[in-house]
Amino acid sequence: MTYRNPIPTVDIIIELTDRRDRPIILIERQNPPYGWAIPGGFVDYGETMETAAFREAKEEISLEVELLEQFYVYSHPDRDPRKHTISVVFLATATGEPKAADDAKNLALFSQWEIPTNLCFDHAQILKDYWYYRNYGIRPRLIIRS
Repeated sequence: MTYRNPIPTVDIIIELTDRRDRPIILIERQNPPYGWAIPGGFVDYGETMETAAFREAKEEISLEVELLEQFYVYSHPDRDPRKHTISVVFLATATGEPKAADDAKNLALFSQWEIPTNLCFDHAQILKDYWYYRNYGIRPRLIIRS
């Protein structure tokens, strides 16, 4: 019998604490699907979710981050057009000058009112949930979808 399981990923919403209004970092993807995305990626075999988050941040934006908390888990089977993934989203902070690396073609800093419309995956929903949490302290509600 062959099993097909979702693939674990991490996404890291990173606030730059040494900048006014604490903007977040988004990357412009170099590989399909193209567009803007929250830094993150696949978890390697034998790696914890937290270790993957540290590694992906360093690889994509060239900064060390401080993980603050797990924010939420996003698992809708259609969230990634390439395959079924499950993402553990972390909230993190960093300081310094980010530089695009690895599969990040470019990066930019964004405030809540400047988020690009061409976001990949389900990152528009993740960022909507994040801004609601940041502004009002209310976490996403568990939604059961079948």
